[in-house]
Amino acid sequence: MKRSYWLVALVLVSLALMLAGCGEPELGTEDNPIVMSFVPSGDTQDIIASGDELAAMIEARTGLVVQANVGTDFAAVREAMGAEQAHIGWLNTFNYVLANEKYGIDAALVTMRFGATTYNGQINVRADSGITELDDLRGKVFCWVDPNSTSGYIIPRIMLLANGIDPDADFAQTVEAGSHNNVITQVYNGDCDAGASYVDARSSIEEDYPDVNEQVVVLATTTDIPNDNVAFIESFPEEMRQEIVTALLEIAGTPEGQEALDTLYSIEGLQEADDAFYDAFRADLSQAGLDIEELAE
Repeated sequence: MKRSYWLVALVLVSLALMLAGCGEPELGTEDNPIVMSFVPSGDTQDIIASGDELAAMIEARTGLVVQANVGTDFAAVREAMGAEQAHIGWLNTFNYVLANEKYGIDAALVTMRFGATTYNGQINVRADSGITELDDLRGKVFCWVDPNSTSGYIIPRIMLLANGIDPDADFAQTVEAGSHNNVITQVYNGDCDAGASYVDARSSIEEDYPDVNEQVVVLATTTDIPNDNVAFIESFPEEMRQEIVTALLEIAGTPEGQEALDTLYSIEGLQEADDAFYDAFRADLSQAGLDIEELAE
């Protein structure tokens, strides 16, 4: 009888070990790659190509398998991270702050452009539009990037409200263009009288429209906005996170890395940062009486 008990116990232990071996494969392997998601704030094909290059460079330095993808919109990347379907996100300011509040997503690196870790939004108009001040925008067709875009929606709305213009009532029509380069293109073509973008999104279409800086002019510029970032989900292994952060900083210092980052989002470099970097932006929202979750709805 005792022998039977031992046999049963041995079988149970063996089954337990087999089941343990059938668990989820280790993160960062072919069977369970690290998913790195990008927001579609520029040309999607360029973002896909440069994202794949960066993923390959990270893998070459760390041995970790990284899979890059581009979300259908800004919110899709944030929600994928909240559901742990994406592990790393290249997030714009607004989505990062909201993702941090809702899901504990945490910034590790901030992007640099023109030697700075902050940027501005701008309102663009055609040079021949007759629009010379913000008040002239009343009754016009206005292009936004996306409701989750910091420089292409959130901050310009705050600026317009501060100048007595209600973005929900004072325009004849609003258009959601989906990306910064689309905003500039629609203003250039006259499809929109004006549109919001980052400074200076006109360069994003200069190759196709060499005269864009003459045809599209800047009407107004917003206050400083903290740059976009590279952020990780809350449960991401700390040691693995540091490996990837170190790899990305190394990559940013190489010619091929700089080229990929430039193609990605016109990034000059990367700098280590943490969540406190975004406290000034949170203070701006609070001072304006805006709730970030309500803005996302």
